[in-house]
Amino acid sequence: MGPGQSTNRLYESARMGVDNRRLHRHSASQLCAFSHLGIRATRCEGACQMKENAKESVTQGQVADDFDRVADDYEKQINSAIAFGGREHQFYIDVKRDRILELTQHTLGDLARLDVLDIGCGLGAYHPGLKGVFRELHGVDVSSRSINLARQRHPFVQYKSFDGGALPYANARFDMAFAVCVMHHVPPAGWVQFVQEMGRVLKPGGLALIFEHNPYNPATQYIVRSCEIDKDAVLLRPGQIRKLFRNAAFKDVWTRGMLAVPPVGQILSAADKVLGHVPVGAQYYLAARK
Repeated sequence: MGPGQSTNRLYESARMGVDNRRLHRHSASQLCAFSHLGIRATRCEGACQMKENAKESVTQGQVADDFDRVADDYEKQINSAIAFGGREHQFYIDVKRDRILELTQHTLGDLARLDVLDIGCGLGAYHPGLKGVFRELHGVDVSSRSINLARQRHPFVQYKSFDGGALPYANARFDMAFAVCVMHHVPPAGWVQFVQEMGRVLKPGGLALIFEHNPYNPATQYIVRSCEIDKDAVLLRPGQIRKLFRNAAFKDVWTRGMLAVPPVGQILSAADKVLGHVPVGAQYYLAARK
């Protein structure tokens, strides 16, 4: 089976499991809402470019300082920013954790034999749900305060802090590496190095997973504008992040949208996967092989 076949099978099975009439009933109103707002990709690209240029003066050290300051209050700030959606941060953590496990198992097989790295792990919010799943679970972040708190909360994870440049690991150390809503906090001048370092620490054939906010989604734009933590965030477009990974010699690079509908239950979870081909979801993810 080729490297891309397992992911193709995953999405084919999702499509087959959805009743089109139910899918239409659950998602039509939300899709109409996006159309009514008249969001244009060109307008978003222009806004993203202006913010990208403005953030060139922000350093990785400043980002680390910002997250050190909010580490003790991080979850409260996030829940406040997303409160209008009616769900707490943990719901979205669970959705993305399940997607990480699903994609990794379909791509690499037995999870218990894998060494995994969470880049930009912060407080380790995803780690309780990954306890005992992988052979080794590591986390790294620029915020030393966040790492200290993560060590106290999750002693089963191996944590390190770093300066945002070279990752503190040997070449080809990990089978899979993931970063959840991290790259938009990296100064744009550091995006290329971020992707290159992710590739360096992955084994040949290793899997990279990136989750990011969708800059074309109006609700996402509202949340980012409302959240103090995201004051310097620069949202990356799916095409932009695909190009970064292809330029870093990754293979089988692809993106899918997610959270177009709340993935609650089997029907809506399958519907969200099908709608991933349409750029309307609140977030999206990238998968790539080294």
